[in-house]
Amino acid sequence: MNENESRSGWLARAWYSWRVRHQHPVNFLLHGIGIPLTLVALPCLLMGWWWTAGLLLLGGYVLQFLGHALEGNDPGEVILVKRTLGLRYIAVAPVPPRSRSLSVEQQKQQTS
Repeated sequence: MNENESRSGWLARAWYSWRVRHQHPVNFLLHGIGIPLTLVALPCLLMGWWWTAGLLLLGGYVLQFLGHALEGNDPGEVILVKRTLGLRYIAVAPVPPRSRSLSVEQQKQQTS
């Protein structure tokens, strides 16, 4: 295996792992907004715009944490702290068994 194959394999595994933890469409959307906000904070910080950088960073993280609350799993930073402390964490939110295999219409029929 050459170096490029190794890199692309790592990237594919990382993307898959990220997508598994961000399955809810609103969580995905909130991360799509929150991650760029946190990244834009760095140049603002380097330019000395402390308040702007702080607000961008805070806003970006709040959106991402809201997404994880909606998804029902812990954010990566929280997982890291909990794992270090030996505490339980939720990496991937459990999906209710009925919703995995049945369509919305089939679920309605079952409850009627």
